[in-house]
Amino acid sequence: MYYTYEEANAYIAEVPKFTKTNEPSNTVELLNRLGHPEESFRVIHVAGTNGKGSVCAFLEGMLRAAGYRTGLFTSPHLVRINERFQIDRQEISDECFTASFNIVKEAIDAMVADGFHHPTYFEILFAVGMIAFQKEQIECLVMETGLGGRLDATNTVAHPVCCVITSISLDHTAVLGNTVEEIAGEKAGIIKEGVPVVYDATDRRAEGVIAAQAQRMHAPAIPFYPQMAQITQRTDKGIAFVLNNRYYDYVSVALPFLADYQAANCSIAMMAFQAAAQTGLLGERAAQLRKQDICEAVSKVRWNGRMEMILPDVVIDGAHNADGIAQFLHTVSHISRSRSVSLLFAAVADKDYEEMIREICACAPYSHITVTQVGESRQVDAEVFAQIFRKYTTAPVEVRREVGEAFPLALEKKGESMLFCAGSLYLVGEIRAFLENERVQKH
Repeated sequence: MYYTYEEANAYIAEVPKFTKTNEPSNTVELLNRLGHPEESFRVIHVAGTNGKGSVCAFLEGMLRAAGYRTGLFTSPHLVRINERFQIDRQEISDECFTASFNIVKEAIDAMVADGFHHPTYFEILFAVGMIAFQKEQIECLVMETGLGGRLDATNTVAHPVCCVITSISLDHTAVLGNTVEEIAGEKAGIIKEGVPVVYDATDRRAEGVIAAQAQRMHAPAIPFYPQMAQITQRTDKGIAFVLNNRYYDYVSVALPFLADYQAANCSIAMMAFQAAAQTGLLGERAAQLRKQDICEAVSKVRWNGRMEMILPDVVIDGAHNADGIAQFLHTVSHISRSRSVSLLFAAVADKDYEEMIREICACAPYSHITVTQVGESRQVDAEVFAQIFRKYTTAPVEVRREVGEAFPLALEKKGESMLFCAGSLYLVGEIRAFLENERVQKH
């Protein structure tokens, strides 16, 4: 049976997203049957709690600036599944996705017939990506883990040219562990024998675990400390910082991002690029890329849904764990010192949304707040959010249960303020889909 694009999407959607992870040997069996497409290109592997997607985007931008045909494998998608697979920062076509899926589906059927476990949701997407990137003849892939690291499907890539571990905090504790040390141990599971690892050493508990694992694996360990990146400018359009470490001698970098944490993410990516380039495993083009070209490349990077300026003075942010929300609050607090801010908010039922709302109200005064609801089966009625906001702020609060009504209202009410749309990746995805639909209708 040959699946159409719609049928392939439906099939994948029916595979539970959060089932018990298969053993890595199951993914290896799938790759065996596919002829190990992941060995067709160079891979930089990125794990961590927060910042993975941004670090991947910065790395991809530098590789493309060096002249490579790049692949980018990230998750989750916000609107369409194709977002997870990008070539030279363009989503793969429906045709490429469909053809790749059908190759993987044939291998899955044979596996199941031979008594192996059916691949999980993420295993399927990982395999589809590897086939698509092979078909499109990419040269370098930047690859983000799905969850954790040690047992993640992506960790079956045996020979990356560099491993990267971003900041680590408590998230997915039911799966990864209840302490920073335990979670760091899972993330450090991506470190390979002799392969350089660049990691965020801000949390000394995580640093100790990662450094110890790197030593066991004879992997050159390259830590990033916050003092290496000194922020020199903050505006309502972006930030600038100076990077100084073994690879960069007081280099000035400007980014089109509002959040301070992007200085750390960008620095880690820039260090990882150099670590991989200096091994020679990335080839001559990477080794010859000038520092000024690296700085220019990262200055052009955009990343969907993370403090993303989607319209003038309209920012969407999908922060949904404690550390991500803390960074969001820090950014809003800073912006509110120089201009008014307004808010569009929605969250899902399994988040501590009352505490989120309390902290959001405490960090800044808002000129207007709009609340809506997202998440289908995990949905919370928008009126619940409105009642909680009214406990913690005197700002006017309005309810619109449909994002398609809430977002235009928030735009109408923002006036001269900067509008932040936050609380859930579902909200970010629905806003992006709404704007895309608006663009299509105009054309």
